[in-house]
Amino acid sequence: MPDGSETPVTLKIISRVSEVSAADWDACAGPDNPFVSHAFLSALEDSGSAVEDEGWGPQHLVLEDDDGQLIAAVPAYIKSHSQGEYVFDHGWAHAFENAGGKYYPKLVVGVPFSPVPGPRLLIRPDADKERITGVLAAGLIELCDMHDASSVHVNFLPEDQWTALAEHGFLQRQGQQFHWQNDGYETFDDFLGALSSRKRKNIRKERAAVAATGVTIRALHGDDLKPEHWDAFYGFYRDTTDRKWGWDYLKRDFFRLLQERMRDKVVLMFCELDGMPVAGALNLVGTDTIYGRNWGGHARFKHLHFELCYYQAIDWAIAHGLKRVEAGAQGQHKIQRGYLPSATYSAHWIPHPGFRRAVGDFLRREREAIGEDMEILMDYSPFKKEG
Repeated sequence: MPDGSETPVTLKIISRVSEVSAADWDACAGPDNPFVSHAFLSALEDSGSAVEDEGWGPQHLVLEDDDGQLIAAVPAYIKSHSQGEYVFDHGWAHAFENAGGKYYPKLVVGVPFSPVPGPRLLIRPDADKERITGVLAAGLIELCDMHDASSVHVNFLPEDQWTALAEHGFLQRQGQQFHWQNDGYETFDDFLGALSSRKRKNIRKERAAVAATGVTIRALHGDDLKPEHWDAFYGFYRDTTDRKWGWDYLKRDFFRLLQERMRDKVVLMFCELDGMPVAGALNLVGTDTIYGRNWGGHARFKHLHFELCYYQAIDWAIAHGLKRVEAGAQGQHKIQRGYLPSATYSAHWIPHPGFRRAVGDFLRREREAIGEDMEILMDYSPFKKEG
């Protein structure tokens, strides 16, 4: 896929992230978001978690200049299903197939099994962003045609890339998550002080109830993480998948590779009772954000989920001067715990004219509904009202 305009560049397809060096990939991905790093994406592939046999066929785009230097990359996958994406299009698939179309395969740009917003068009900071975005957008459309795929889905991308892809014909979809913002708090009590009295008392009551069970919670990070912690956590993870949807996306070896390659980016909230592991919550840390990912456990203590996944993450963010906690997808119950609505974005290329028109109409209505919903939900903010 050559591009003949201006300085020559060449767009290539690779079937494994490891086909390029970590240094070159990360020079495009940047340091802020660990989920688009070479270490994280290669761990998914090398562990057998995000591979063709699991319905995630890597088809990453990489863009090189005429000297062979990597100047951009796009983590892309040919999908044979819609699992593990968190931008839900099952209704689109059913409608298209009921009309005689073939929805799969489709092309997905994003981070497998991770509803984490972040860059999806990974472009070196010194590159011509506008021009490179156009090249990558055209490359995704051509890749869609090459695989005879029904569509391209760029999930959880930042707003500026969402806007830029719309200029190249991609349809715009909006969703929402619930994120916690650090307003310069020095302690958890400082955060509680910003809440209304009733919400402040409720959080203290929940934390006290967990403490009263006698469990101990440690934030394990870096070399504190040992194989036995990962063995226990994998058991927690499988317990959750078995109870909820029965699909263990992440293989045990993924967590070994995570420890080997990214231990300084991992924070595992590890809960024990009488010295025995009972629950855990996995987080990754970026430049200014801690991201909650997976959680599970054998214990069923009331409020333990809130403590491990929400309050412990806030504790960590405050202690380490981070600006934000992103605790994953869905969950309006997060609002009363200080996590407020935040818009998420995805962009979609659909070549079939009739299907594109129908989806476009749906997305316009959905964006309006999401905007109204976010405004309403903000009325339920637990923070003190000004004045």
